[in-house]
Amino acid sequence: MKVTFLGTGTSQGVPIIGCDCLVCTSNHKKDKRLRVSVLIETHGTNIVIDSGPDFRYQMLREGVKKLDGLLFTHGHKDHIAGMDDIRAFNYISKKKIDVFATDETQAALRREYQYIFESPDYPGVPQINLHTIHHPDPIYVNGVKIIPIKVMHYQIEVIGFRIGDFTYITDANYISPEELEKVKHSKVLVLNALRHEKHVSHYNLEEALEVGNEAKCGLVYFTHISHQLGLHKDVESTLPPGFHLAFDGLTLEM
Repeated sequence: MKVTFLGTGTSQGVPIIGCDCLVCTSNHKKDKRLRVSVLIETHGTNIVIDSGPDFRYQMLREGVKKLDGLLFTHGHKDHIAGMDDIRAFNYISKKKIDVFATDETQAALRREYQYIFESPDYPGVPQINLHTIHHPDPIYVNGVKIIPIKVMHYQIEVIGFRIGDFTYITDANYISPEELEKVKHSKVLVLNALRHEKHVSHYNLEEALEVGNEAKCGLVYFTHISHQLGLHKDVESTLPPGFHLAFDGLTLEM
């Protein structure tokens, strides 16, 4: 399994428009973060979790020419705004793309992309097979088993995903003990860590470290990072062994 971090930033990305803080004006590539997304390549299958506003550029940057499944964590704009660009993969593969989302996220997709659902045969419209995630039932992409993990993003349910020994959770500020059991002993856990200060709907760094320790995973990478967390090199140097900040373009071989 190969995992590529397509984006590791918060909803506004880093740098933020109009901000002249130390992080937003940094020239270091690890301080520049597109909207959060990840590509998983396993058993000849390419799976992307969330297609945000930067999806087109992320696909071009990584040279992705094949997409088998698109999984959505939830319906916020920074996670769904790029779905129209799967048209390119329709053209390459000559087939529909399998898209997986809960009923709630599907409602957001139908609002955002009404033309896909109201005129599915219109030339150039993205072609999708829409599948409903029924937690806790597993889903499958080309036979690859994926376990949905329900977390809370303030009052919104968000779906994390475990594929083999890799677990991905973003936009969370609470995971129940029952759902955390599904995460435990992953070789790699990806978890959101927004900033140092507490936040109403995201883990801060301290809380993410606590969850990471409780999950007893081999390695923990933090994502969905805002400019308020600080410079990558400074924060990375403070983390305990086994914990790291992810960055755009980082690849993991499992």
